[in-house]
Amino acid sequence: MSKFSSNCEDMNTTPTIGLASGINISEVKKITEGSRSIWIDWLRVAAIFFVIIVHSTEPFYLGGEGSLILSKSDAFWVSFFDSFARACVPLFIIGSSYLQFPLHYNTKEFFLRRAIRILIPFAVWTGVYAFIWGEPIENFRNLLLNFNYAAGHLWFVYMLLGIYLLMPMLSPWAEKVSRNELLFYLSICLFTSFIPFIREISSGDSSYITGPSGIPAFAKYPLWGECSWNSYGVFYYLSGFIGYILLGLYIKRFVGIRHKGKSLLSAILTWMAGFAISFGGFYWLVNHTADGVFPIEGSINLAVLWETPWFYDSTGVVLMAIGWIFMFRRINAGGKWYSKLIFPLAKASYGVYLCHMIILAYVSQLIREWLGTGADGIIGFWTTPAEIVLTAVLTFTLASAFSHLVGKIPGIGKYLMG
Repeated sequence: MSKFSSNCEDMNTTPTIGLASGINISEVKKITEGSRSIWIDWLRVAAIFFVIIVHSTEPFYLGGEGSLILSKSDAFWVSFFDSFARACVPLFIIGSSYLQFPLHYNTKEFFLRRAIRILIPFAVWTGVYAFIWGEPIENFRNLLLNFNYAAGHLWFVYMLLGIYLLMPMLSPWAEKVSRNELLFYLSICLFTSFIPFIREISSGDSSYITGPSGIPAFAKYPLWGECSWNSYGVFYYLSGFIGYILLGLYIKRFVGIRHKGKSLLSAILTWMAGFAISFGGFYWLVNHTADGVFPIEGSINLAVLWETPWFYDSTGVVLMAIGWIFMFRRINAGGKWYSKLIFPLAKASYGVYLCHMIILAYVSQLIREWLGTGADGIIGFWTTPAEIVLTAVLTFTLASAFSHLVGKIPGIGKYLMG
């Protein structure tokens, strides 16, 4: 989810690139307009729309006791749309790394900028969600330990803040690391993307633990040094989102900008391989647990099992993120279309992320009441995909307009929407 922040000065300034990086400076200028990296703006607009697609899909497999899919056709559409958009979070992280890592200013200034652009708007909207969803007193008490689970999308900001804490520490290394060294670490990170599947296969029957919030988590099958008294196995520190930070660094330093059909084909094939893993994995797990009988309903634990191929650090999502990045990196479309639409949308992206769930909840409900449910809806087999697309497009439009307008309020706009 690069970061969602859209501040021009902080988020989208083209870093200084040395000759030793192996990148042709003239090539970089082709995809920049002034100090902005055009392809990053396109990437951020697409990524925030992908986020909304993911959340527009959730009502079609989350429901009832926790998990509910009404029909086999709904299972297909959920798997298709969510898999298509699932690389949204990695795209934001890679883009953020590309622009900011290694740091371009000292640690104090870096943290001050992040506090203004990320932390303050996050605090405001955390309060908004605590008031409107659930019991406010209980919500605010729980905020001492974690985010409000009713606003589940806010998990992203905590992860992002953790990455920002690491960036100053890793920056000196990032400035000096060689191509082969970076590839070595990236290969380890790629291997860790198989761990969710290895755990699932090794554990046999899935088991879960549930925290005070009622949100389940895997009771992890111990691997490579993990045990009941130690969660920090050999691959712990090189798993998760750190790989996307390293990937953004690698692309900036060692991957030149090319406009050849072969490179585009490679990006498309990489994305297709990732999509096949994510789509096929989710669809197979749903049908396997349903045993051909729909609707299928169960606890939220069942949805957690289905989502295994969708984990943001799993193989399919990693491959899709790589494919998307190399496709977007070819974009150099500036001009009026970019300046009048893409640039403002990119600037509003963090605000869209913060506010969109409130809008989406109402839009989704209204559209489902209008079109009906599943195969019994007014357009039969096509009801579910129509509802997902309409919900995503309307939510994206309304949230973008709201974020853009509020963000322009003199003096306080940036503190409300980032």
